[in-house]
Amino acid sequence: MTEIHLEQVLPADIERRSFELIGEELADMGKTLEPENALVIKRAIHTTADFDYADNLVFSEHAVKKGLEALKQGAWIITDTNMAWSGINKKTLSRLGGEARCFMADEDVAAAARRQGTTRAVASMDKAAGLWAGAPVRPPMIFAIGNAPTALIRLYELIKEDKIKPALIIGAPVGFVNVVQSKELILTLKDVPYIVARGRKGGSNVAAAICNALLYQIT
Repeated sequence: MTEIHLEQVLPADIERRSFELIGEELADMGKTLEPENALVIKRAIHTTADFDYADNLVFSEHAVKKGLEALKQGAWIITDTNMAWSGINKKTLSRLGGEARCFMADEDVAAAARRQGTTRAVASMDKAAGLWAGAPVRPPMIFAIGNAPTALIRLYELIKEDKIKPALIIGAPVGFVNVVQSKELILTLKDVPYIVARGRKGGSNVAAAICNALLYQIT
């Protein structure tokens, strides 16, 4: 029988040790991360145990810096699932004056989706775009999309229609139907910062992890 050796790690040190191991494995793979993006990439790997994120995460120029600036200004984080909403560190976000919201279960969103013959994800993006319509001042808005490619597609359309300008888009829907295409649309944007998990991989946990990777750099 093969002997199994367990690491003796105190509970408080498990996350630190995990990130050490991630750094060691990345080095063994010959991968060097851009310093500005490194903590986001490592947090995604930590959440999934998937080192593909070292290559799959695509960042627009200074996306992390711009995301941090938005959070310091009290940004709202809009998610497309309650799972992503649940995973965001709302205590830290609140200290910065921000909020995390998900509109998917709202009755008006369900009614709008039925009326328009579309998905709740699309209707929830429309609701987010109209939150401060006509208001002279609005908080920055970060969109963390980890499940619904239709949400990402609608965001792209709203941006092109000049109805919204996100401070940052985190595009990480997972799956097969229009998932890759929705992300590629976001990658064509020139004036909106983004962090996109290119390809089929992603998920609500990844979207939340990226949000937290930003938040933890401020505290």
